[in-house]
Amino acid sequence: MSEKKRIIFHLDMDHFFTAVEEREHPEYKGKPVVVGADPKEGRGRGVVSTCNYEARKFGVRSGMPISKAWKLCPQAVYLPVNYELYVRVSNQIMSMLRGYADKFEQWGIDEAFLDVTSKVKNYAEAEALAHKIKREIYEREKLTCSIGIGPNKLVAKIASDFRKPDGLTTVKEEEAEKFLAPLPVRKLLWVGRKTEQKLKALGIKTIGDLARYDPSVLAETFGVMGTQIYLMAHGVDRSEVTERGEIKSISRDVTFEEDTSDFDFVLKTLDKLSEEVHKDAERQRFYFKTVTVRIRYENFETHTHSKTLPFITDRLQDLKKTARELAQAYLRPERKIRLVGVRVSNLISAEKQKRLI
Repeated sequence: MSEKKRIIFHLDMDHFFTAVEEREHPEYKGKPVVVGADPKEGRGRGVVSTCNYEARKFGVRSGMPISKAWKLCPQAVYLPVNYELYVRVSNQIMSMLRGYADKFEQWGIDEAFLDVTSKVKNYAEAEALAHKIKREIYEREKLTCSIGIGPNKLVAKIASDFRKPDGLTTVKEEEAEKFLAPLPVRKLLWVGRKTEQKLKALGIKTIGDLARYDPSVLAETFGVMGTQIYLMAHGVDRSEVTERGEIKSISRDVTFEEDTSDFDFVLKTLDKLSEEVHKDAERQRFYFKTVTVRIRYENFETHTHSKTLPFITDRLQDLKKTARELAQAYLRPERKIRLVGVRVSNLISAEKQKRLI
């Protein structure tokens, strides 16, 4: 008896941070809303965490410096990140979603994969289940989401982004190649800006171009990743939906819209990320002992640098100070930075710590 074909959902909450803010403040409805930091009349630091569709019409995008967003859309409502609120809402949604899946994998604060293979007989039942999930999220939280249904995680994830907001897109296994073919190669996982440029140099602009290309040339040019993206272009992805076990670390990172050598800006962004990581650790009642900083330069060269403290701590000032110290070695005038990240690990639960004391 042949194994039943997988049916995977990818669920993505629509412009999550701003959607939650609009729910809490109905007066923001219909206005451009930007979550990230107060621009202080265009002089503020920080980057856009999320913006709603009204703000996107003016060219505002996630990862963009707040000062640039202000120039594009000074009439927007600018709000600081209320991470505690977003995490609380996310936890409620993710807890509900777990009950619908054989296997569940949360991706960040506002996305999740659900393997529903044994819950449905076919794609028609899968669509009915997806509609039920969308209705329940809206009834409980007054928020919309977009769901992609596919034979694997790759196709489901791309499908969820196909019809936003409040979308539902189904792509069956036999339809996957045709669905992917006209899309730009950048839509594939693993294909960043640098890889996209290399592919364009080979005359590859769409996923269909990639699927028709000689796989041996791709393997020679990109190594193992060349074979991987060739298979992906054909809609092949065998990765499992896996529940993440015990939390080993908490991290945040941000990719700047434009590579920067403004190191004051980089360090202030690092402080902001440290604050978000600290809030998450505090909410989950974790002490930490190891701090890691990740820096990616404009050529995609990436460095991570860690420091294990001689004590466990839950203090924000310890995290900020250590992160800044770790970053200093990578702030070089001749090298622009495109991504920064902060992670805490060696986590110890506050409850366990109390018992030890």
